[in-house]
Amino acid sequence: MLRVVADTTPGHHDMLMAACDRQRYEQLGAVGYHDNCADNLHSALAQFGLKTAVVPAPLNLFMNVPWEADGALAFLAPTSSAGEYVSLRAEIDLIVAFSACPQDMTPVNAGQSADVHFEVW
Repeated sequence: MLRVVADTTPGHHDMLMAACDRQRYEQLGAVGYHDNCADNLHSALAQFGLKTAVVPAPLNLFMNVPWEADGALAFLAPTSSAGEYVSLRAEIDLIVAFSACPQDMTPVNAGQSADVHFEVW
């Protein structure tokens, strides 16, 4: 279990959207290979000699993906600002794969991918 112990953002995070993958970028019109979170997960696990056939649903921190009145999902710019953070505590031994979302074709990253910083203690 992973527990949120602090969140200094306005609290807009997404747990609805699946990890982006090659097919999603093709549907969005990407030409050629586009970095994606599914491949990032496979690459990270391979470094430990692990693999998975299924990409689990991610916790998309800082992503603003609200429901619209008609039931559709909107992909909006983030509401968090530089310096805001989320602190998580692992309640059991686990491996966490962390990907700086490469999504640059919808507004969820304000149109650009950005570096992300983390600490483990």
